[in-house]
Amino acid sequence: MQTTSLTETPSSMRMAIGFFGRTNSGKSSLINAVAGQEVSLVSSVSGTTTDPVAKPIEIYPLGPCVLYDTAGFGDESELGAVRMKRTMTVLDKTNLAVLVLSPQHNDFVAELSLQEEFAKRKIPYVTVLNQVDLLENPTEWIEKAKETLKTEIVPVSAVTGKGLSQLREAMVRLAPADYENESIIGHLVKKNDRVLLVMPQDQQAPKGRLILPQVQVLRELLDHGAITTCVTVEQLPEALSDNTPDVIITDSQVFPRVYELKPKESALTSFSVLLARYKGDIEAYVSGAAKIRTLQAGDKVLIAEACSHQPMDGDIGRVKIPNLIHKKIHEEIEVTVVSGQDFPQDLTPYALVIHCGGCMFGRRQVMSRVMRAVEQKVPITNYGIFLAEMAGILDKVEL
Repeated sequence: MQTTSLTETPSSMRMAIGFFGRTNSGKSSLINAVAGQEVSLVSSVSGTTTDPVAKPIEIYPLGPCVLYDTAGFGDESELGAVRMKRTMTVLDKTNLAVLVLSPQHNDFVAELSLQEEFAKRKIPYVTVLNQVDLLENPTEWIEKAKETLKTEIVPVSAVTGKGLSQLREAMVRLAPADYENESIIGHLVKKNDRVLLVMPQDQQAPKGRLILPQVQVLRELLDHGAITTCVTVEQLPEALSDNTPDVIITDSQVFPRVYELKPKESALTSFSVLLARYKGDIEAYVSGAAKIRTLQAGDKVLIAEACSHQPMDGDIGRVKIPNLIHKKIHEEIEVTVVSGQDFPQDLTPYALVIHCGGCMFGRRQVMSRVMRAVEQKVPITNYGIFLAEMAGILDKVEL
């Protein structure tokens, strides 16, 4: 589970802008020019960029963004295939793409393939001709490219700075306004509501840190003018003796205990359930949770964690959820755990996918996984929804 301080802006809260194109089309130079600083290593050697490179940055008026430099298309080697696989994972998190053309290539086969990927994922994109300073007659070249690609093209030069302001303007114009849902708790909380946060402080929340969903929810509660109190599970009875909160937001792992103690008048939800709505598809998750009741021996369940972290005793995804499955459903259910970018393309071997809240992912990346499951007719749910279903209180939880 990712931890954070209150002053950090996580990548999951930034608009993801991916730069895609052929090897040596100048993507790295262009990103450095847009960022105004050296983000990516620049070299004339083909294939310099291997793993995607991410650079958090503020772009006015877009706000917090993260720029992704990716390996180029056109490397036919075995290593090139690996690089392409990693480049394609960036598409799953991209809110806005920049398709970089180069004067060195004018068959546009790779570019047309990229356009198809953008269309499939509904990613808005800006097409740029980089290295325009190398052309004597860029207008003729651009017109030919426009005939094939059927899109407007912004001529730029990362070396001279030509066209950079036009590129930024195009990025602002095409950037999606709804790359994240508007609010995590706006559907549930209004000004002056009393909200009680139940926040266990265990090894997954080291001293001096809070897990990211708690930080995000707490910040939004302040923005909404809610009167907020934070307690541990042990402090819950005393906190409830003082007043009756309008809403209780808890860690999903202690759903049964909190539900047992909560006043009848208080609405109950969890950080993970809120993230399920904010980042993913709450209806798909609730529908997927119904599969839990029909799991049987021999079924395979996939548990997906968005962040990569060192496994710990009592880890929710690697220990607690598998233990619940084996104890309360069937011990002969096979559980596979993946983390970070290691999410299978083929989900059909699995009877159910259980995904974390996705606090370290943007909504597009979470939704790309949800859509993959839906397209392959594999039920998918989320940690909080799963734990509420297992506790028998899903119909009592505010979604």
